[in-house]
Amino acid sequence: MKKVIGLAAAIGLMTTSLVQADSTITVSGSTSVTNVMEVLSENYKQTAGKTVEVQGTGSSAGIRAAKDGTSMIGMSSREVKTNEMSADTKGTVIARDGIAIAVNNSNPIKNLTKEQVAKIYRGEVKNWKEVGGENKPIVVVTRDTASGTRGAFEDILKLKRKVNGIKVSAIAATAQVGNGNGMVKTIVANNPFAIGYISLGSVDSSLKALAVDGYKASDNNIAAGDYTIARPFVLLMKDDVNKEAREFVNYILSDTGQNIIVNEGYIRVN
Repeated sequence: MKKVIGLAAAIGLMTTSLVQADSTITVSGSTSVTNVMEVLSENYKQTAGKTVEVQGTGSSAGIRAAKDGTSMIGMSSREVKTNEMSADTKGTVIARDGIAIAVNNSNPIKNLTKEQVAKIYRGEVKNWKEVGGENKPIVVVTRDTASGTRGAFEDILKLKRKVNGIKVSAIAATAQVGNGNGMVKTIVANNPFAIGYISLGSVDSSLKALAVDGYKASDNNIAAGDYTIARPFVLLMKDDVNKEAREFVNYILSDTGQNIIVNEGYIRVN
């Protein structure tokens, strides 16, 4: 009898574990999207009682995870290329975000043109005096190559070049690399001559976001199309993903979810 009870208890525990695993929604990808996704998941757990596990692994990794099914939902903070998708994987835009050009608070520069920003990142402009600032060398800070923010930044500013017929980054090899918005913020906030780019929703008082072509990086200017260094936040799912994952995405697209997106500093899509 004891063995039977023990076996029944073991089966019960296994069943409970499987139910818990099935009810957990897994999300991975862009570190930029991760910030707002964690807030959305916390609110969703309070209202729907469902657990959402969020991992910031980078946009490219998130796209792959959705495509191969290792995550129910993948996150990308850039447009997803056709050759990255599979026939049974679909993308949904849940928000829009500006990419802020950030400098140290002590930097007197308030505005740059897109062309000036591009030249700084190509290494063609190396001193702040060339763009109206002090006679000091520019410390360029970029993101790692797997970053969706970097991918969007390079696409928007045309920071690609061809080498032997293959497109590669045109960002200067001397640029410092920050792994995530937080690292870029830390470098720029602690170096008076640094320039970096981060998600607009991550901008705080530790640094200064520059106007570009005379337009401040703001929700209104992005929505109007005046501030053009902007990108979508995309969620990717396979067609056969379970209903729990789809319900979570529907929650994000609902008025409640979109209000959370706005409160976190991003632009709603409906």
